[in-house]
Amino acid sequence: RANLQKRDPYRLERMSATAGKILIDGNAAAAMGAMFGGVTVATWYPITPSSSLIESLIGYLERYRRDSQTGRATFAVVQAEDEIAAIGMALGAGWAGARAMTSTSGPGISLMAEFTGYAYYAEIPAVVWDIQGVGPSTGLPTRTAQGDVQFVHSLSHGDTRHVVLFPSSVRDCFDFGLQAFDLAERLQTPIFVLSDLDLGMNNWMSDPFPYPEKPWDRGKVLHEQELAALPSFERYRDVDGDGIPYRTLPGVRDSKGAYFTRGSGHDEGARYTESADVYPRVMDRLAKKYETARTLVPAPVIEHEEGAEIGFLAFGSTHWAMVEARDRLASRGLKSSYLLLKALPFSAEVPRFLERHSRIYVVVPRFATRIRSARHYTGLPITAGFVTGEVTRQEAETAPVAEGMMR
Repeated sequence: RANLQKRDPYRLERMSATAGKILIDGNAAAAMGAMFGGVTVATWYPITPSSSLIESLIGYLERYRRDSQTGRATFAVVQAEDEIAAIGMALGAGWAGARAMTSTSGPGISLMAEFTGYAYYAEIPAVVWDIQGVGPSTGLPTRTAQGDVQFVHSLSHGDTRHVVLFPSSVRDCFDFGLQAFDLAERLQTPIFVLSDLDLGMNNWMSDPFPYPEKPWDRGKVLHEQELAALPSFERYRDVDGDGIPYRTLPGVRDSKGAYFTRGSGHDEGARYTESADVYPRVMDRLAKKYETARTLVPAPVIEHEEGAEIGFLAFGSTHWAMVEARDRLASRGLKSSYLLLKALPFSAEVPRFLERHSRIYVVVPRFATRIRSARHYTGLPITAGFVTGEVTRQEAETAPVAEGMMR
């Protein structure tokens, strides 16, 4: 050692940065969250990069969700013949009162479109995880992207708007794995959780997840005693003014609780109709429910930098590149604010953030966006170096006001 001359700038030293941490991938974290969220039915068809979510869930349920006395399973995991069957089974279970979910990727989401519209209109709860790869078609199934957002948000034909959650860490995957069931039952609608291959299949360091203490929110469910006290019951009537009706579950003994679930036109009492007066009432109520969802979904995380003209908007695993990229840009004298989007519909904080900055960049791993963006579509995880270089280049070329805003 005395005869060796050090010629590089690097040095090694011991560190304890991993003390007390856990190592877990996003799919396993999501599965663990779903278990704590009370999932009893999981239906799926294998597809990369989502398969390991259900595979992890099976392991957790086998270990922790068997009856301690009899050893019998208190859950059902069904590998369906395709994604159409998988979402159909999940919706049937959700309609019957189970906490049900499925997991897939982009091609599977495409197949689920019609059933998803049915669930939106008939108001049936379920949780759908979309672990995004690269499309279109089969695309690059072993690479990562965030190209499904607009498609999933309005999945199905007609005027449909879904609630979508965007985890950006394994902790988010765990939390949203649980919270998605509360939202699905509270809002009586499918809840989509959009992860991606980078977050879902790669191992990440994290602080241990806190044990959930909050009781489940089963939403507006009327049981026998409540029904007995009511003069009548109409499945789709907006009693509380928040757009969310009350529901009953199959098998309730009071006959007032029975109704016909249909995806065709219906009135407040679930009776078939194509009335030009009734249909607008249904759609207006669904729109009101979507507005209510704004108050229930996770809020964005915002970091304001005083005097910054540039604002960044990102979601999902892109967050980690953004943290480093902002530091790099700051070292070059380019101050910026940052909004990490957690859900759609977003709160009023988002348009306020956009209005405060003369230039907005949406940083997203996909090809097409409608506003100024740092577009990354190689299929590899986005990096701070890419973001820094792209923003520096665009700032040097021009600095107009953002061409539009995401609504």
